[in-house]
Amino acid sequence: MKKLLFLGLFITLLSFSNNPYNLESKSIESIKLITWNIQDLGQSKNNEEIAFIAKTLNDFDVVAIQEVVAKHPGGAQKIAQIADELNRKGSKWDYRISNPTKSPSAYMSERYAFLWKTSKVSLKGRAFLDSELESQIIREPFIAEFKAKHKDSTFFVVNFHSRKHNDLPELEIVLFKEYQKRLNSDKIIISGDFYLNEEHSVWNDFYDQGYSSAVKNSKTTLKRKCKSGDYLSHAIDNIYYSKQISFINSRVVDYIKTCENLATARLISDHLPVALEFSL
Repeated sequence: MKKLLFLGLFITLLSFSNNPYNLESKSIESIKLITWNIQDLGQSKNNEEIAFIAKTLNDFDVVAIQEVVAKHPGGAQKIAQIADELNRKGSKWDYRISNPTKSPSAYMSERYAFLWKTSKVSLKGRAFLDSELESQIIREPFIAEFKAKHKDSTFFVVNFHSRKHNDLPELEIVLFKEYQKRLNSDKIIISGDFYLNEEHSVWNDFYDQGYSSAVKNSKTTLKRKCKSGDYLSHAIDNIYYSKQISFINSRVVDYIKTCENLATARLISDHLPVALEFSL
């Protein structure tokens, strides 16, 4: 009952504003992208938790989700349920779910997902797992090319969940600096959970290519317990965008607000989402 009361409180707070995360659009041509590692997104998530997830995502245009359960069909089913919840809120949404990643073991394998508002963008071609990197990366990225509505411009989103910090995630990330050449584009967004922050030296080559990080010095993971009123731990989730992506706004989407909500928030995920508003 306590768990449901907290979720009800979250949803009530979100309903106070149509734009609860203050990513206020400056232009009808702007696109709002959100990336979220939703811990163990699968059959363990109940209807109230799925409703909360959909409420959190509803204000955005493109969604990149990591850590969708691959070992059980419940992962894909929950993405479909999120899309169904979103479609009940006034906009038409579409989605794609990746196959399980070609990881060294079933315990490491996951799925990724993209969801998007069809009034804002359309999917060009097929979203795909990057098979060229599957032998070098524990969970190879899921890549989609989107076309902005009413414009000829397209952009790529690379959806990624790296290996853990003590397993040298930089050895995976460094491979992404070839994406501008491989995808033949300078409109690339690399989003996800990187297990290292934007100050790590692995990003220097990306910055030299013209990439920027959406948020800086912004913690995104949740502690198990509050300490002196602080419930945030590591700055490892982010969005990196290339130079032809024009920055408008960004933030970590912190829906927790107080330590009293931490235990219930961790039932949703141990990560907070990161959002970027941009134009092409």
